[in-house]
Amino acid sequence: MRDERFGSRFVYARNTFAPVPKVPMTTISRLDQAPVHAAFYSAPEISEDAMVGRSAALRDAMDRLARVAPIDTTVLLTGETGTGKELMARLLHRRSRRGRGAMVAVNLAAIPEPLVASELFGHESGAFTGATQRRIGRFELADRATLFLDEIGELSPDMQVALLRVVQDGEFQRLGASQTRRVDVRLIVATNRNLEQAIDEGRFRSDLFYRLSVFPIHLPPLRERREDIPVLAEYFLERLSPRLGRQFVGIAPDSMERLMGFSWPGNIRQLQNVIEHSAILCDDPVLTVPSRLLVEQPSVKLASRLNTALRSDERRMIEQALKEADGRVAGSAGAAARLGLPASTLESKIKRFSIDKLRYRGRS
Repeated sequence: MRDERFGSRFVYARNTFAPVPKVPMTTISRLDQAPVHAAFYSAPEISEDAMVGRSAALRDAMDRLARVAPIDTTVLLTGETGTGKELMARLLHRRSRRGRGAMVAVNLAAIPEPLVASELFGHESGAFTGATQRRIGRFELADRATLFLDEIGELSPDMQVALLRVVQDGEFQRLGASQTRRVDVRLIVATNRNLEQAIDEGRFRSDLFYRLSVFPIHLPPLRERREDIPVLAEYFLERLSPRLGRQFVGIAPDSMERLMGFSWPGNIRQLQNVIEHSAILCDDPVLTVPSRLLVEQPSVKLASRLNTALRSDERRMIEQALKEADGRVAGSAGAAARLGLPASTLESKIKRFSIDKLRYRGRS
């Protein structure tokens, strides 16, 4: 059954582009007030914390978000830079039972490695040179709330051990203290790295990975959800109008065609920057995107195509192995053995690709 709410506010075809009469912007999904697939609002109601799109890939991610948000389960958000992982984390928090409080967010890649422990766990006065007063760490600040750790793949091996203890037991010690503290924290972590590959290379602990990847949500790159590009471009353009003090009626057809054909290595963030740059330069009510803003880098384009192909092939191989193994993962005749993988590794991949093992039972 087709859901008519996933229509677009603008009509765009190869040779035509025309605004239609104002109707509710049915491409906007907001999860802070209603369940997914029922959360569609008109343009004035759109907030900063909105996920915009109508693609199947985005709907799948939003459905997984809606299912896990009310539960205090640890969530691992994966995806390339600029795909909206922090926004998804904020939506998760706002839909959770802890949503009335603030979400504590930490970008681990932005903190010098020697200071990470102090930032996360806090320290006592005199714990190290320069520690002139007590500092409360992010875990304590997030007690009975949500802690979002971005770029989790950047943690050093020593910090991975320290984090594992908190994730397992909810306990830690401030630097320079002997007292063990307990916290009740809902943890959301994100990375743009392939943590399974990092495990194989010895750069990330497998036991920590399995603790963090209880419920993974993958955010696809923009090149894998091209049907969302017109919707996103229109959304960003509409939000710019108050700042620029003028209205735009749409995007020129040739510009839209270039937007649709670009590989977007910087994903949604890059698209937003291109629309803003173009709007500042454009004096007409129909936005024109300068071609110089959409110059492909051959190596980036090739890498993005390769990554897409590899992910697609990996999923097909897993599904074929599950089919041949009658949906079983472990055991000598299971899918993991057929693929030459540990069963735990295959289970994590099945979660990441949102593959339903049960539908392969009894099919071989």
